[in-house]
Order: sequence, then C-alpha cells, then structure tokens
Amino acid sequence: MTARTLGELLLAADGVTDSGLRLLDGRGRATRVSWAELVRSAGRTAGRLAAAGVEPGDRVALVYPTGRGFFDAFFGCVMAGAVPVPLYPPVRLGRLDEYHRRTAGMLDAVAVRMVLADRRIRRLLGETVAPAAPPLGCRQLAELPRAEPLAVASEPEALALVQFSSGTTLAPKPVMLSHRALLAQTRLLNGFWPDQGELRHSGVSWLPLYHDMGLIGCVLPALERRTDLTLIGPERFVAEPAVWLRAISRYRATVSPAPNFAYGLCVEKIRDEQLAGVDLSSWRVALNGAEAVSPEVLRQFAERFAPWGFRRQALTPVYGLSEAALAVTFSALDGPFVGRRFDRQALYGRGEAVARDDGVELVSVGRPLPGFELSLRAPDGQPVADGRTGRLWVRGPSLMAGYFGRPDDTAEVLVDGWLDTGDQGFVDGGELFLTGRVKDLIIVRGRNHAPEEIEYAVYGLPGVRTGCTAAVAYLPEGGEREELLLLVELRPAADGDLRRELPELCRQRVLAAAGLALDRVVLLEPGTLPRTSSGKIRRQDALRRYRDGRLAPPAAVNVVTLARAMVRSRRAFGRTRSND
Repeated sequence: MTARTLGELLLAADGVTDSGLRLLDGRGRATRVSWAELVRSAGRTAGRLAAAGVEPGDRVALVYPTGRGFFDAFFGCVMAGAVPVPLYPPVRLGRLDEYHRRTAGMLDAVAVRMVLADRRIRRLLGETVAPAAPPLGCRQLAELPRAEPLAVASEPEALALVQFSSGTTLAPKPVMLSHRALLAQTRLLNGFWPDQGELRHSGVSWLPLYHDMGLIGCVLPALERRTDLTLIGPERFVAEPAVWLRAISRYRATVSPAPNFAYGLCVEKIRDEQLAGVDLSSWRVALNGAEAVSPEVLRQFAERFAPWGFRRQALTPVYGLSEAALAVTFSALDGPFVGRRFDRQALYGRGEAVARDDGVELVSVGRPLPGFELSLRAPDGQPVADGRTGRLWVRGPSLMAGYFGRPDDTAEVLVDGWLDTGDQGFVDGGELFLTGRVKDLIIVRGRNHAPEEIEYAVYGLPGVRTGCTAAVAYLPEGGEREELLLLVELRPAADGDLRRELPELCRQRVLAAAGLALDRVVLLEPGTLPRTSSGKIRRQDALRRYRDGRLAPPAAVNVVTLARAMVRSRRAFGRTRSND
C-alpha cells in the first residue's frame, strides 16, 4: 500500500535492517541505525510523549544537533500525531542574546506545547524557553515517563511539520506542511534518480536537520527509498570541509547536496594532503541550491577536484524554497550546468534578457519538476513573456498550507493556488534564471542591480571569506544620493598589509565586473555578518546594524562566557518550571 502520511512511510520501513542512517561523530567514527530500529524507537517515544501530555496536533519544538536524539524525537512526534518544529541549536555562544530573542519568538509564533532538547543544549535554553513558557516545559527524552509504544493514525491533509523559512529579508515565518505535501516532494525527488541495475543510490549530507534541504531533501527520500544516508554535523563540515568529500568517497555516495558557499569553501580550504585515497567518481548528483549559484564557483570546484574523479556533469543547480516543501526546478542530470551571458544594462535596466558575449553570466536552475508550473509576473500581476524579468510565482503539488497563525501573511503569498516566491528572474529557452530577491534588489542612480553580481566579483580575492559578503545601497543621513556599500568578512589569517590593500582591490573587481563604483568597503572580522539559521547572509539586517554601529566583531567565546550563559539558563529554567 502506498504511504499517505509520514507515519505510514516510517512503518513501511519496519523490518528493514540492511540500511538506515550512518551518523559520523567529530572524530569520523560511524554509528549505524537501521530503519527498523528507528521505527521501534519512534513508537516508544510516541508513547512517552503521550504519557507526558502531548496530544495529536500539538507542536513540539526540537532543538538538537545532528545525531540519534533528533531522529528519536522527530519520528516520535510523527508517530504520536504531534507536529515537530525543528529549530537550530545555539552554536554561537558569543551571540546567545540574539539567539534567545529570535528562538523565543519562534516558540511563541507556533504556540509550542513542549520543547525537546539533548542534555547539553538544554542547559543553554533557559532564557529561550522562559518567555514562551510552553505548558509541558523543556525536557530531554530520558525525562519522559515510561509508557507502551504508540502509533497514532493521521490524515494526509493534517499538519505534519512546521518548517521556519530562512528569513533572509524578513523574520523567519512558520511554514505549515501537510503529510500530503511532504510525501509529494519526497516522491518527486526520488523520481529524479531511480535505481538502475546494480546501481543503488545513497547519500551523504552535512546539512542541518532543522533546514528543509537537510531534512526533507535528504532524510525523507532515503527513508522512502530505504537506502543508506550518511550524516555529518554542519559544524564539523565548516571546520574541515574535506570530511564531506572523504565521506562521499568512503561510502560511495551518489547524491549529495549543498548551498553554493559550501562548494566555494571546499575550493578555498581543502588541501591536497587531506584527500589522500579519495575517489569522487561515485558522486553523480551534486545539487547546488538554497542560495544564488555562482558559475565561477562551479567551474573552480569542477577543476579543483577533477583529479580525484569528480565529474563536471554531476553539478546540478536547483531552485526551491521552504514554502514549496523544497524543490521547484532541477537542472538536467548527467549534463553540464548551463551558464549564459546577458547584457547587464538590458537585464537590470529594462528587464530584458538579451544575450551578450561579454555580459553578466547567470546559471540556469533548470526546468520545473513534474506537476509544478512557473509564472513570471510584472508588478501589476500580469504575466510577462519569456525573456523578460518578472516576479516568480509557482504552483505545484507540495506547496505549504500557509503560515501558522498568520492568515494575512498567507493571503499575501498564496493566491488561487499560486505561491509568490519573492524571487525575481526570467525564462530563457525553457529554463529558469534567477536575478535575485525582490527585496534585496539594489537601486543605484536609478538603475537596478542584483547584490549577488557585486558580491561574486570579490570572490577569490586574498583575505575575503567565500560567501561572506553583503552588498547594500542606502541613503546616508543628510545625503543627497544613495551610496553603494560592500561589507566584507576577512579570513582569519589576513595580515595588516592585505587589510590596507583589500578595499581598493574590491573596488577594482566590482568596477570591472559590474560597472559600479563602490562608495565604501567595510572590512569585518570572521563571523560578524548576521545570518539565517541556514547560513544565508541577512543583507538588510546587516545594513541596519551597520547604520546603528552594531557591526562589531563577535565576542570571544571562552569558559567564562559559557559558564555565565549556563547560570542564566538555570535561573530561567527555575522560572519556567514554576509555571508547569
């Protein structure tokens, strides 16, 4: 019988012991958990959640690192008929105040009934949980009462998951996804790489499990296919990107996705000696999505790792968003990515995609998935012709039901079955090209510019952290015209001479690539720019902080910082318990 809900999908894997999750710790040691074991654990957890007072439909926040605890909690919620709400854990102790504020707002936004966290993270969550005061408090799985296993039946249209949007231009919004939408997306993804003969696809991912690409894009397809999925903590990847490629090689993975910055980070940080014995020839689908795709980064990655068997044809740019449960368009598999050049002035000035050999290069993110439709529209809502830029609307089988508790916001973006993505682009030769987020568009001296074009221009400069720049335009107080500002995070090893030279180098690169003169280049220490939970730069937030004088280097994290945070959290937990 075809599964109609996540619970049915999980139960269908009962008895599957020859595949499942492979969890790599910080030392590279692997722990195997079969799908059958996860099914049994989910039933036990579901019973304990019900005994603790969790009822079907209740929202349960999950704050876990990548590990077994997340899956016991997530699938336990599914089996209990509850709604898991994955949230990012506090990873930057120097920014705990911001974390407490943002995450408390998420808990409140969806009226969370319980927060589940592992032992270490729970000790830091007191000030996060206290303002929301969930009725069943913040607990570890081990603290839940013992009970008989449970499996609650759900309906396909019932709420299955609340996935917060990344919030690049606005605060994260709680996206409601039904069982039907999640299973539709899962089957679409698996349809793109069917097993063939002796080839049985498997995956490797370091993507966060609180992000749609990591959870919906990797875990659910592996569960439906009943194949192996190897998981690495995102903090481990950032510290040593080579662990990603070594895992792909060691476990002969065929599918592995990542945002554009990750491919650039690999080029920037991986040394030859870290790839001893690595063979990337099994990697058939290297998905690139979640942020704007840089053609130069793709070329650099393909060239850099070709000696280790990586095939350029594996690079697969895609487009999607949380509100569509993930993917909307895919590039062709087993073919080189498509990059085309367009006249910059025609594209950003008149909204026309005119081919030009020396123009700005954009990467195609492919064609719609089966069942999806695209509509590019003018500001008045009327469709535009192919080759004209417009605001992107999509329609398909895995769209969200809306934003939890926000009917007005929902009505703004869901109209007659169509979703307003907030992105801008055009169709050329049947393929989608994106030109940026509408709200991030830079207007300088009456002309439109995509911030990515400016940011990409300085990639590869010595001392510049890949993917850690923000281009914004603003009107200074008392000024008569808008100024163009580039915020640049430095690599840790950037010395004094390089810091003095870098602003001028940035100006030269941007002038040559985009024909724009930067009014100001601001150099920042690593980790300074504000990011979403999935790592994207929040440009408008960065501009606000710059204008308020709050773009200072992050506070150093030490034992004293950690101890003070834990003391504050214990006090807050005391206040929370008194309300249980």
